[in-house]
Amino acid sequence: MEGTGGPYLNAAAVTSPVGIARVLQMTFGCATFSLVAHQGGFSAAYGTFCMFVWTFCFAVTVFIVACEFTHLHGCLSLSWGNFTAAFAMLATLMSVTAAVIYPLYFVQVGCYPVGCQVRDFRIAASVFAGLLFVAYATEVFLTRAKPGQVTSYMATISGLLKIVQAFVACIIFGALVNDSQYGKYVATQWCVAVYSFCFVVTVVVVAFSVTGKTALLWFPFERSVVIYTFGAVLLYASAAVIWPVFCFDSKYGSPRRPGLCAKGKCPWDSQLVIAIFTYVNLLLYVLDLAYSQRIRFVSHI
Repeated sequence: MEGTGGPYLNAAAVTSPVGIARVLQMTFGCATFSLVAHQGGFSAAYGTFCMFVWTFCFAVTVFIVACEFTHLHGCLSLSWGNFTAAFAMLATLMSVTAAVIYPLYFVQVGCYPVGCQVRDFRIAASVFAGLLFVAYATEVFLTRAKPGQVTSYMATISGLLKIVQAFVACIIFGALVNDSQYGKYVATQWCVAVYSFCFVVTVVVVAFSVTGKTALLWFPFERSVVIYTFGAVLLYASAAVIWPVFCFDSKYGSPRRPGLCAKGKCPWDSQLVIAIFTYVNLLLYVLDLAYSQRIRFVSHI
């Protein structure tokens, strides 16, 4: 009789280089949110975001490892290669953000009035948060498309850049809702429309790739993505000119930060963040357009 373990379980899911990286992700992620929940503590929106990142990434990584170990991913209506590549990139961005935010807002050099235990737990959690980022970045490095390799779209540079573009757009949206006064001029409203349109289309591209439904479209997906990326470059270029003019030109806004602006509640600060990340996303879309000319991908891997 054939053994029950061999045909049904995939040991490579935890013993291959990518599998080992995922095991480390689960270990570091569990250690991080356990230390914070047990004694380190968190508060406000920043702390809640960090805890969400660590628990969300841990849960999805457990799901991925379990599916690959049992071969259950073959039963899912997903393009598994696209899904895992997209999640690894997203988790890398989220984990590095949490690894910066948590020590920045919750770790201090001296001991707290109640003692040094809370500080030590927070330092330990920060260390594991940094290791968690390294583990996810390692998976991205191991699974990225190699030259000449036929691979899933989300594993290519262009696919990975789509995740970064959407993540940067989320930062822009966060700054927009933080009293950025974007409704003051029609021109700045146009910039918001640019950010929103590009974000939605980028998410749709990722969604079609992850679900493996690109073959069902009546138009050539690969060519359409390149055309959209070219359009996004033009749209972001317009926003990169318009936003700084209407926020920092003395005729419409303020070239310098107002002296009486409260820290954390100053529209000028939000406008500056938006301007910086507008240029970041413009650069990302330009790189995306350059790489998209060189890739060939399949949607079902």
